[in-house]
Amino acid sequence: MKKFAIVFLAAFFSSCQYFEKQVPKEKELLEKELKAIDWNKVDQYPSTSYCDTLANDELRKQCLFEYLSSTIQQKLNVDTPFHQLYPEIDTIQVKVTVLPDATLQFEPQFSQDSLAYDKVKIDSILHARLVDLPQVNPAIKRGIPVKTQFILPVILKVE
Repeated sequence: MKKFAIVFLAAFFSSCQYFEKQVPKEKELLEKELKAIDWNKVDQYPSTSYCDTLANDELRKQCLFEYLSSTIQQKLNVDTPFHQLYPEIDTIQVKVTVLPDATLQFEPQFSQDSLAYDKVKIDSILHARLVDLPQVNPAIKRGIPVKTQFILPVILKVE
């Protein structure tokens, strides 16, 4: 019985609940977690069903860029090809925005010396032709769909 009492007293006095612990405050934990997050990278890049079969993230990202570039190029060359309207333009930089609800927005990017172009007309042609694109699934950051933006060079070829 004496051994039992000694073991019981030893366990009683060495119990964790009797030592005072510093519990971190909620704000400190939040700040620490926010600092640990890399806000410039996503966990999973946007993708299409065409590129979903690839296992490597970098290959899937490259596949998406190539797929969107070629699709935009094809759409711009329908009916009256874009290069016939603007023969001096061989490449268009298009800012693509993938919103969390899987919708796409396109905005042509012009260099500072592009005053000779009718920017409004180019923008309207771009928006008119870039309808009915395949669905692009949004990027994922910590399990939540997020907005992503990237600039694609679209080369306008004479076919």
